[in-house]
Amino acid sequence: MCGVHTSDGTPVGHVHNHPPRTMLARPQPLAGRTRRRFLGDFGKGSLAIAVMTPAVVAACSSDTVDSGSATTAPSSSTTTEPTSTTTTTAAEETTDAPAAVDAEAGALRWARADLGFVSAFVLARGNKAAIVDTGVPGSADAIGRSLADLGLTYNDVDHVVLTHHHGDHAGSIAEVMERSVNATVYAGESDLDDITFDTITGLVGGEDVFGLEALATPGHTAGHMAVIDHTVGLLVAGDAIFTDGGAAVEGPDQFFDDIPLNRESIRQMAALSYNTLLVGHGAPIEGGADAVVAELAASF
Repeated sequence: MCGVHTSDGTPVGHVHNHPPRTMLARPQPLAGRTRRRFLGDFGKGSLAIAVMTPAVVAACSSDTVDSGSATTAPSSSTTTEPTSTTTTTAAEETTDAPAAVDAEAGALRWARADLGFVSAFVLARGNKAAIVDTGVPGSADAIGRSLADLGLTYNDVDHVVLTHHHGDHAGSIAEVMERSVNATVYAGESDLDDITFDTITGLVGGEDVFGLEALATPGHTAGHMAVIDHTVGLLVAGDAIFTDGGAAVEGPDQFFDDIPLNRESIRQMAALSYNTLLVGHGAPIEGGADAVVAELAASF
């Protein structure tokens, strides 16, 4: 879902703080969970994400990201504490402090910038980082806090990957890149015309970015991309998959360019092996995520 908006269609964000995760190796998957269809009141699941209003549809239907548009930064006054934390693929963490880094072992750490109705992610190896999605305009500070949770700053960011061109995922690309002076931006080749930014490297699938394989997952948009770390078993699926109450679900039909094509993308992701699933809308699934996505794919 695209979250709470003001009467003029402007998204109202708020930030949740989540402890970073460290992933050293892919553990055995857990049993799959029952798939549940996406509900119109998506917030009734275990994670309250949005309240659907008529303004949501108008705002989410905008196709082009303008990097010069006015920002709507998440206000610190609206920050809420996370209601719960899930177990990780490494030892259970009990504080917000970043876990120790084992750079030589290729440890992958990740942190979620939870903007209330959409998420961006920071993936880190050693003292370098990649950002996947930038949230709505005004989200750079929240992403910076996720970097800090991992002991990093924007100066450590070498890669910024946009899963697609929608404004709740690419809305802060200009301000993020103003701070990430060493970074290269990537997005799906077929989405480039809808992203207003000077220099973007187009992806078609199969490329290696920061040890992640780029996956072409069209359907939500023509150039939608996901990324996967095959070594630790982590998939960042953007908006190709939503989650609700521990299940993988389809997002609302009106926000997808091509539903049959997106279902084919889900089938392709269901055939891969990974333990953790990170999505733009919904809570991460940690443990047996590939089985959960396979259950969704089997329902078509």
